[in-house]
Parts: sequence; structure tokens; C-alpha cells
Amino acid sequence: MTDLKAQFDAAVANSKNLTARPDNATLLKIYGLYKQATIGDNTEKKPGFGDMVGRAKWDAWNANKGTSSEEAMRRYVDLIESLR
Repeated sequence: MTDLKAQFDAAVANSKNLTARPDNATLLKIYGLYKQATIGDNTEKKPGFGDMVGRAKWDAWNANKGTSSEEAMRRYVDLIESLR
């Protein structure tokens, strides 16, 4: 786990220095995997229809429900590496 955590931390740092800005769908994937890896399953109330950005983020995080923290970290690292 320690090695995975170090890879994850490096990927988080690398995500801020990507050569090109990812499209919105990819940004939402990154967000959802990060939240799942760091917090776990989404237990927050779904934002209302007026908050479209909040709903998109909530949906992206909720799409990873049931995924272990370790698996979310692996997927996050793989996704960031594929964008570099």
C-alpha cells in the first residue's frame, strides 16, 4: 500500500502539470477517482437541478461507489499516466 500511496501522491502532483487540459468528461473521471481514493463511497446528498456542476461531480464520484480505495488509486494513477 505504501508504494501505491507514493504513486498516487506523485500522480496527484503530475495531474497539475499535464501538457494539455483534459476534456470535461476526463476531468470528471479524475475527480471521481480522487474522491473515491481519498474519502471512499459518496454519502453526500445529491445537489439540486440548479447546481449542474455539483451534480456532475456528485455523479462522477458516485459512479465509483463500491470501489476500494486501493483500486481507485490504481485507476487514478493509470489515468494520469495515460494523459502525460
